[in-house]
Amino acid sequence: MDDPTGLAEATRRLTRTVDGLDDADYTAPTVCAGWSRRHVIAHLALNAEGLAGALRGTVDGHPVPMYRSQEARDRDIEDLAGKAPAAIRGRLLGAATDLHDAILAVPDDQVGVTIERVPGGPTFAAADVPAMRLREVEIHHADLLAGYDRSRWPGDVARTIVETTLGREPEPPFAVHATDLDHTWGGGEGLPTVSGTAADLGWWLSGRGDGADLTSDSGDLPRIGA
Repeated sequence: MDDPTGLAEATRRLTRTVDGLDDADYTAPTVCAGWSRRHVIAHLALNAEGLAGALRGTVDGHPVPMYRSQEARDRDIEDLAGKAPAAIRGRLLGAATDLHDAILAVPDDQVGVTIERVPGGPTFAAADVPAMRLREVEIHHADLLAGYDRSRWPGDVARTIVETTLGREPEPPFAVHATDLDHTWGGGEGLPTVSGTAADLGWWLSGRGDGADLTSDSGDLPRIGA
């Protein structure tokens, strides 16, 4: 399976930011309420490990979920976040490499195989992993408040973030129009259209910001959960 999403370059951008942090920088707060940079970087490492493990299980014929459980996922983040910055950084770099290799190892006839996020929970196709991971990397990179923000998302990356974030809701009760891409997703009779750049739309759809840079033809922005 190829990576057509630009994940490799997004990972390199994230790595450069993380490598530039001093140990003291890891305790700084982030956009994610209650999470320091330690937590966000730990989450990104464990997210990559979970996806890589699930893809390897798919290839080996022994399916495993991405996470053992939601509770285990949360505990693992807290545990890793409590380790030394060098250990957190090392886990991130190693996991990113493992995930890259796992993506490339998926044969074309297995890209449609479904993977459980947790046992009995939501599923996704192996083919969805590059775009899912791209969303995680780019949004959480901006969450770090370390000099990288949504204004630096390339246009194709912002498009992927909008599409994958909208895709988490089966029928969003609104349409979104990316003014910089001149593209509209969703919509229907009587539904409002929210307009703005793809980056601003993706940030808002992910539950971040107040949507101050967006407009709605209904006059009010729909409510988005945190």
